[in-house]
Amino acid sequence: MLDFENFPIIAAVRSDDDFKRALASEVQTVFLLSSNILTVEDFANRAHKSGKLLYVHVDFVDGLSKDAAGVRYLATKNIDGIISTRSNVISVAHDCGISSIQRFFMIDSRSVDTALDTLKTSKADMIEIMPGIAYKTIKRIKDRSGIPIIAGGLIDHKDEVFAAISAGASVISTGNPELWNE
Repeated sequence: MLDFENFPIIAAVRSDDDFKRALASEVQTVFLLSSNILTVEDFANRAHKSGKLLYVHVDFVDGLSKDAAGVRYLATKNIDGIISTRSNVISVAHDCGISSIQRFFMIDSRSVDTALDTLKTSKADMIEIMPGIAYKTIKRIKDRSGIPIIAGGLIDHKDEVFAAISAGASVISTGNPELWNE
């Protein structure tokens, strides 16, 4: 599980260069947002060698089905957890004994209700609300669900990190390397 008490920033990476920067940073957790079935285990091993946790976004793994078999495959690749927008994938991760983060995109008030309904059955360990600058939504969902929240997306400045945490987010995921050592 994520240790957001000591360091509330997660590196969200899409390239090998960003991955290397994340490994050299102070972050404790890396979200891998682009990979393929041939590279996932190498990314996991490199992350662990650097003392980092690795969460793989299932929806962005080339060559992998976004279904139960795909999650079971990833569970054998030394990863710490998965990220997905799909409830069925999140439930399978729980059954495989790996941590899961379910992503929700907040575009209107109905999105909040949909997210809360989905959480009743998905078995997510954490949820990520996007965009992470949706402070009002973070507070509403945190108050009603009680599940730790990751604020991700469009967070580029330190004041946005503090605003999201103040709204109830437990941790922040950002692709901005300048925040990885804050």
